[in-house]
Amino acid sequence: MMTRIAIVGGGLGGLTLARILHLHGINPVVYEREASRSTRPQGGSLDLHPESGQRALAAAGLANRFRSEARPEGEEHRILDPAGRTLVHHRPEPGSFSGRPEIDRAALRDLLLDSLPADTVAWQHRLVAATPRSDGGFGLTFEGGHRADCDLLVGADGARSVVRSLLTDAPLSPVATLVELTIGDADRHHPDLAELVGPGNLWCVGVSRILAAQRLGDGGIRVGISLPADDRHLDTYRSTRTLREIFDGWDPRLTALIEAADSPPTPRRIEAMPTGTRWTHQPGITLIGDAAHLMPPVGEGANQAMLDGAELATALATNPADPDSAIRAYEEAMFARIHPIAEMSARVQAMMLSPTAADDIVRFFTPQPTEPAPAA
Repeated sequence: MMTRIAIVGGGLGGLTLARILHLHGINPVVYEREASRSTRPQGGSLDLHPESGQRALAAAGLANRFRSEARPEGEEHRILDPAGRTLVHHRPEPGSFSGRPEIDRAALRDLLLDSLPADTVAWQHRLVAATPRSDGGFGLTFEGGHRADCDLLVGADGARSVVRSLLTDAPLSPVATLVELTIGDADRHHPDLAELVGPGNLWCVGVSRILAAQRLGDGGIRVGISLPADDRHLDTYRSTRTLREIFDGWDPRLTALIEAADSPPTPRRIEAMPTGTRWTHQPGITLIGDAAHLMPPVGEGANQAMLDGAELATALATNPADPDSAIRAYEEAMFARIHPIAEMSARVQAMMLSPTAADDIVRFFTPQPTEPAPAA
């Protein structure tokens, strides 16, 4: 009897897992809480790393389609100080996909969705409970009362994972406050800001605060304000006036990114799981992506989620008669891979919001000279 696989969460990790299983003749069901692919904005763009996100797409047979959607010029980034002085300016090789080209999250998700049979994703299915069955597997209960059964349950349901609670009670800790805004059609409405941001990413780094901007494939700009986590209510940051005060004294060319936004500020807490989190293996269940290893958002989360999906799919396809052994092998390899990445992400997050962030980031992005070889 074929194993019934339920993937909870239709994000990048869950869809990568579903796509590669499909290529191997295994057809899971992806349960997604959103009503459709266009229910809500998917956020900004991602830089896909060759060793993780791009590797996962290659395993999914989607490398060429990725190249047709990606923007290698989006890898350009500049780091400025509050006075508008350039501290770091990285320019990628024109047209090269050898680095970390950018792709909008929505475009990447659509690419994965379009690669799956139309009935793979069960939309508007918010999981509220998963109950172990006496004969193995799990019974799933969704908001509204719909039920389903599965033999193998994969939690790809993000930071607030319901599935995670069946494996670990690892706490989430706040590491930052992020406020997001958007500027639509910047080339036409705000050409000065379009030129300031360029084709990629701009970071304006001050004392324990960052004003960042990212160019999107549709010509818009996504603005992000990163601040240390504090006890203030998130509603505090819904005021444009409050945001302007946070950056009082900064070059007006930079704070114009806040003034030009045509969406209200959207604040949220950024949380992370403890570095080194792991769980005791249980048959018939596992986690991928943020559900497994929620890290600060410094460029690794989506890439590692997609690689999780690729590695779990490959393990299951390689050993279809013994999915439990496949899960064990996936988990041990994932724990070993993620530990140093989670440690690095925590260090970078702390560095970016430190009082000495500008100097620290410049050192981080500046290649260190190599020691000359000793004379023979």
